[in-house]
Amino acid sequence: MLREPAPEDVAAAADPKLVVFDFDHTLYDGDSGSHLFAWLIRRSWWRTALALLAAPVFGPLVAFLPTRRFGISGFVWIGTVGLHRSSTVDVLTDMYVAADREAIGKRLLPHALGVLQQHLDAGDRVVVATGAPPELARAILAFVAHEQVPVIGTAIGPRLGAVVATRHCHAEEKMRMLREAGYHDIDIAYSDSSADLPLLKAAKDPVVVNPKPGRIDMFRRVLGRDTPILNWGCRDRGGEPPAAAPPERTDG
Repeated sequence: MLREPAPEDVAAAADPKLVVFDFDHTLYDGDSGSHLFAWLIRRSWWRTALALLAAPVFGPLVAFLPTRRFGISGFVWIGTVGLHRSSTVDVLTDMYVAADREAIGKRLLPHALGVLQQHLDAGDRVVVATGAPPELARAILAFVAHEQVPVIGTAIGPRLGAVVATRHCHAEEKMRMLREAGYHDIDIAYSDSSADLPLLKAAKDPVVVNPKPGRIDMFRRVLGRDTPILNWGCRDRGGEPPAAAPPERTDG
């Protein structure tokens, strides 16, 4: 005789999981924001020259987590000086995505997108939380008909004659921005980055994907040795290949 499901079973089935994906090196092979701002800098010779002159100052700042925001903001300033509205940067972002469409499409990771689709098909609440500007992540996700997936990202606005990051969706700030947007009690989180340890530690089931090889021992120590550490297609990154492929994705 079939057992009637208990109330708690029904509640669990009706309550979707909250799943958070990082974007760069998780769904996308590379740093999407750096690719955008490099394109903005290359728009003119004088921006390129200024970036080369500033590289000895801003480059080392980008390399270290505590100062990364200031280094990135310096290059963003060079790429946008003379612009005074974030909407203008949004327009330029769409131009960049259209101009570099073929290369961007190749950087999207098929296995990662399959896992994302698997969660959507299961009825899970999926959100992308990224250090890149949200307009950029949405434009790239539109390549695979996922532009409707909510994106929390770095806020930009006018400052010092340019458009710069006014709130960097990064580390603890990423968690604050998720909570402010109503995303609490994270069930599963996927990320490559040690900067996302607050996110991974907050998740009931953290999954490390495409980590730098030198960070793997740290992730195991902090998150537990049973934490999955996978490689979803970034050739220069660490992690084990997934045991099985996700369902095939159909673009629409």
